[in-house]
Amino acid sequence: MTTYDDRASLTDLTSTVERVRSSVEAVIEGKPEVVRLSLTVLLAEGHLLIEDVPGVGKTMLAKALARSIDCSVRRIQFTPDLLPSDITGVSIWDQQRKEFEFKPGAIFSQIVIGDEINRASPKTQSALLESLEERQVTIDGHTYELPHPFMVVATQNPVEMEGTYPLPEAQRDRFMARVSVGYPSPEAELQMLDVHGGVSPLEDMQPVAHAHDIVKLIEAVRGVHVAETVRRYAVDLVGATRTHPDLRLGASPRATLHLLRAAKATAALSGREYALPDDIQSLAVAVLAHRLLPTAQAQLNRRTPEQVVQEILQRTPVPQAAPPQGGFGSARPAPAYPQQPPRRLG
Repeated sequence: MTTYDDRASLTDLTSTVERVRSSVEAVIEGKPEVVRLSLTVLLAEGHLLIEDVPGVGKTMLAKALARSIDCSVRRIQFTPDLLPSDITGVSIWDQQRKEFEFKPGAIFSQIVIGDEINRASPKTQSALLESLEERQVTIDGHTYELPHPFMVVATQNPVEMEGTYPLPEAQRDRFMARVSVGYPSPEAELQMLDVHGGVSPLEDMQPVAHAHDIVKLIEAVRGVHVAETVRRYAVDLVGATRTHPDLRLGASPRATLHLLRAAKATAALSGREYALPDDIQSLAVAVLAHRLLPTAQAQLNRRTPEQVVQEILQRTPVPQAAPPQGGFGSARPAPAYPQQPPRRLG
């Protein structure tokens, strides 16, 4: 594996991410936490699901993130008549060469924007499963690798809206995090009228980072140290979702892995060489809630998965954080975190 200078990696990460963040926030006013989560998922090699009502800037956020990085970008408008081959590609018979030639689909891009993903049929939605998890596509027995970095930013409308198909559990589980943009504050909406009233700010956006910069930053994030007690804390949180009486489907082991990767990215974005329990806590709702299925009784009581995750956070004992010994990505073990009684959040 390629190695990078420890301190230079963290410095480069902070400066590069700050440029991308400023670029995106110039388009998405008043939503710094949403922009930060988007960057966290990018550096953690995950995929992002943006869910909210129409008109709040879901697609704008996805496009702004894509245009801030100088890399290949493709957009897929999911509609009921979209075919799986439109996404993955298709083999076409070449009359002159007397052989099949593969025509790549829209998924063959470094950043893929899936607009209104839950308006396509379940058959078409399932075409994304292999690419989201294995970063490859198999057509007619041949496997084609997808470019690196690779990220899918998908938007969807609430399932109560007309013309939508709920995403299956297997597909939701492949998205690292789900975020809701929400309505802007009155001040942010006034600023939006000033900035967006004449021309779309996307037209003037220029890339502030290159794809190979993102690859280097991803390598730097992989080197963030996670102590055993922090890893165990993540396992305890995810395990609690599988036994909670208000849930009929808890989070999978993939969710634990996604939670850990996102925590490492959050630590790096904060300029730290090691992850803390606070990183796990700040990401638990975004990473876990969309994977959980409440029981019928919980639905009658209007209990949401987000509320269940918050309850689990309050009940699960939190290890006391202590910085590890050694430099960035050091293989030397960190001192054990002493245990402390559970604390309440908020």
